[in-house]
Parts: sequence; C-alpha cells; structure tokens
Amino acid sequence: MKVCSFPSKPIMIGSEIYRNSRYGVGHPLSIERVTPVMDLTFALDWANESVFINSPIATFDMLTRYHDKKYVAAVIEAEKFQDVNDDIREQYNLGTGGNPIFPEVFTRPATAVGGAILAGQMLSGNERGIIHSIAGGTHHAQKSKAYGFCFFNDVVLGILTMLDNGLERVLYVDLDAHHGDGVQDAFKDDHRVFTISIHEKDRWPRTGNLKDRASGFARNLPVPAGFNDAELEAIISNAVVPLGLDFDPEAVVIQSGCDALSDDPQSKLELSNLALWNAVGRIVKLAPRVLVVGGGGYNPWATARAWSGVWATLNDINPNVDLPLEGVNILKSLTWDHSKGRNPPKHWFNTIADEANFGVVRDEISIAIEEVLK
Repeated sequence: MKVCSFPSKPIMIGSEIYRNSRYGVGHPLSIERVTPVMDLTFALDWANESVFINSPIATFDMLTRYHDKKYVAAVIEAEKFQDVNDDIREQYNLGTGGNPIFPEVFTRPATAVGGAILAGQMLSGNERGIIHSIAGGTHHAQKSKAYGFCFFNDVVLGILTMLDNGLERVLYVDLDAHHGDGVQDAFKDDHRVFTISIHEKDRWPRTGNLKDRASGFARNLPVPAGFNDAELEAIISNAVVPLGLDFDPEAVVIQSGCDALSDDPQSKLELSNLALWNAVGRIVKLAPRVLVVGGGGYNPWATARAWSGVWATLNDINPNVDLPLEGVNILKSLTWDHSKGRNPPKHWFNTIADEANFGVVRDEISIAIEEVLK
C-alpha cells in the first residue's frame, strides 16, 4: 500500500460553502452548523491552518461510484434550473418533504462527499490518522434518491474509497438519533463493513430494530425516550467496544450526529454533549485510522458546541471550558427560527460543555446490550 505524508495531529475538513447555504425557510437545516465549529475551534486555538483542509467538491464520476448516474444528473439539473418536473420529483424524491430544491442543492452535498473521499484516500494511504469531516454524516441518502435531508451519502462513498484502496475491515458506528439506514443498506451484503447504529426507538425512518442484522454484519440498538448519559456509556462499554474489538477494524468511521442531545428538538433523547464526547473518545481507540463525520443537529448552538468538543476530544483537549469573548460573540451571532431560539439560556453562549445527565440504566438498555452480543 502506498503511504503518503500525514500530519501527526488530527485533520479538520470543512468549507465556507456552509456559512450562507440554507435549505430554505422553515427547514430544520436552515441554520448555520459547520462554520461556527471552524470559527470556535480557531478562536480557542484548538485548530489552525496547518490542520485545516478546504473540502473539494466531488465530481460526477466520484459520486457515481455509488449513486445512480441518472439520479446524480437529476440533482445537477435541479441546481441549474432550481426546479424539477413531477416525474423527477416522484422518482428521486427531489423537491419533496425534507429534500428541497435550494441554490446549492448539488454543490453543498457534493462538497461533503468530496471531503469524505479525500479522507478515505488519506487514511487508506497511511498506517494511522484521524480526520474530522465536520459536514459529513449524510447517512440516509439512498443509491437512487434523496432521503431524510440527505442528497448524497458521503459516509458510503468515504468507506468505499477505503475499500477500493485496500482496506478490508471498516467499522461504522452511528450515534445519531436516527437509524443509519442508508449506510447499512449500502453494505448489507459486504462483510468488510460492520455497522452499529444507536438510535431512538420508533423515530423516523423507523428502521433498525433490535433484531435487524442485515446479512449478519450489522447491529442495531434502538433506545427509549429519555436516553441518558449512563445508558450511552453502558452501550459503548458493553456492546460497541466488545463488538469492535472482535471485528478488529483497520479503520473506524463515527457518525457523530448530535440530535440525541437534550437541547435538540428532533428527538426525545436526553444526552449531554459530555456523553457524546466520551463515546467518540472510546470508539476512536478501536482502530488506527479514524474518520469522524457530523450528521443530525438542529439547534445551532448545541451543534456548534458539541462538534467543537468532538474536535477537542480528538486532540486530547479538555473541552469543558468557559468561552472567551471572541467565542461568546461567535455563538451570539447565530440565529434559530424556533421557539427555543427566541430566548436561549446563557450556557449556550458561555460554555462548550453541558451539565452531565446521568441516570439509571433501564432494563430495556441492558436487554438490548445482551441481544446484540448474541
């Protein structure tokens, strides 16, 4: 395997496209999420230009390594004309529900894919390394249609890049409140990829039940409303880590969607960002090559703080800090057209870390852990 130069520190992949790109009025993703992480980590001296890479935009040929050619062409045309006809809308789920036509409907998701492919190339060309592709994690996108706010599946294409470049065992762990259906579906018949998804029970897309193992190399842990920090810690320690060690991956991909946090409106889970960081910190130790992507996150303050803390965790920096004035001003500049955004609490501006939310590990969690280990 060809080995290329890789910095000793983790790499951050991001882009300025996310600063002003919006899905449209009223859409849950019409918030700024990625660039505040870039701004905060730079302001806190947790990152600088030496570890930052501007994400390339995936080409048609790169995207069609997984996605249907006619579908990719339809997304390109949708951006060009800012409209689709009824047949295209129905066939590819474009311009419907949560998948609107907006000015960067091709370029924005293609940028996330470009970052994932670059990360896959860099990681597979080296014996070890850590990359944080902030805008990634579009885990719902299907081969031939948009789904769940996701137009292209950067996770699938990043993993395929690793496999195409010689890796033979990739572990995927999904921490999003929603099931990682698109990734599981893509690799359901490929035993080189082991997928684990921890998600809210009965939450859209209502897939990934406890007994769903695809072709054998998938495990799903649907969790109940009120899911707390102690319960996530139990799942990571007693299910994810043992399963990961048994699989012995050459690379691990972590989808760090933060819509399972108590401050997020898109789930009924009650995690603190401390729990998310602890989970990421444990999972990165399972393989020498690590790709961390984003995912869900629909409160701009909670998301910016959570993903900034993920970056700190990857760099062995304690993210439990009070913010200096520059950091406070970055967070105060954010807006959110939601009832919770009209009078945000002070800790959303002044701190990175939440208060921990430990509680009882319920029987349902213990039973799920026992089931996935069978």
